[in-house]
Amino acid sequence: MEGRDRKIKVGISVGDPNGVGIELILRLFEDKRMFDFFTPIVFATNAVLSAQRKHFKRTTSFGTYELGKKPLSNQLNVVQCTKEAFETKFGTPSQAAGRHALASLKAATQALKSDQIDVLVTAPINKHNIQSKEFAFPGHTDYLADALKGESLMFMVSNQLRVGLLTDHIPVSEVALAITPERIVSKVKKMEQSLREDFQIPKPKIALLGINPHSGDNGVIGKEDDEIVRPTIKKLIDQGTLVYGPYASDSFFGTKLYTQFDAILASYHDQGLIPFKTLAFGNGVNYTAGLSKVRTSPDHGTAYDIAGKNQADASSFEEAMFLARTIYFNRREQQEHKQTKKQ
Repeated sequence: MEGRDRKIKVGISVGDPNGVGIELILRLFEDKRMFDFFTPIVFATNAVLSAQRKHFKRTTSFGTYELGKKPLSNQLNVVQCTKEAFETKFGTPSQAAGRHALASLKAATQALKSDQIDVLVTAPINKHNIQSKEFAFPGHTDYLADALKGESLMFMVSNQLRVGLLTDHIPVSEVALAITPERIVSKVKKMEQSLREDFQIPKPKIALLGINPHSGDNGVIGKEDDEIVRPTIKKLIDQGTLVYGPYASDSFFGTKLYTQFDAILASYHDQGLIPFKTLAFGNGVNYTAGLSKVRTSPDHGTAYDIAGKNQADASSFEEAMFLARTIYFNRREQQEHKQTKKQ
């Protein structure tokens, strides 16, 4: 296998062009050192990139690229993903911006499926204006799970913390009904597999947060934790999985109990993402675990409030790039190890 020092082809979908996505891409790859690690293939249009490069007074080089041909190693290789003209209006959600974001994501996803890129890094979308007959999903995670025919796990990752979600983009009123023994087993197994293969942790230790306040207080504040969560945890432990809980989420992070685990599985979106973004915002990565391909994203949204103002921080986007690269090589090593054992 080729070493970790080689460059990989990273596909980048630009997200909502009225947000900060393109600014971050231009900012990152103005630093020529990025080309030592990545050959970037960006799904957008030259016109939009050119307009924003001029607006931000960047010197990032790019040129038109056709999939299947050899990309240039020292510039952004731009796949023209749509013929629709677009005028950037920073900070303004629009249907046109949603169409541009979807065209970029569709083309990038198809390239990922057909191995024309090694990994995919997605810039933030607006979950409302991207909705269409082709995108009837609450976000990237579900779209990619459908496109790649897999079962995904939304996994927020930083250097000091990893948080996955039992349920992600669903209303709070539906959370308890959605958490079944089958879902818990599936998500825990996906997390365990990802920790082993993607993060090279041989015997991962997982914490599961309770559904109700104080994990139900022995049935006083809800029965789901006692009737669903605890028996399922016991079943998993009996099978050899190191999963513990359910832990009361109100004190779990404040007492730094999270530092004793390799990852935490939260019951619902805000239970996991509020502490994660409090502790790691700006350096965190949204990773879609459980799929056959590697996809990461920064831990923030379109940031309309600062779009166009040359204020966007590229740290999380850079972390997403390098995490995708690390996971890509970790998976290749796992595959090579499995093949060696078969011989």
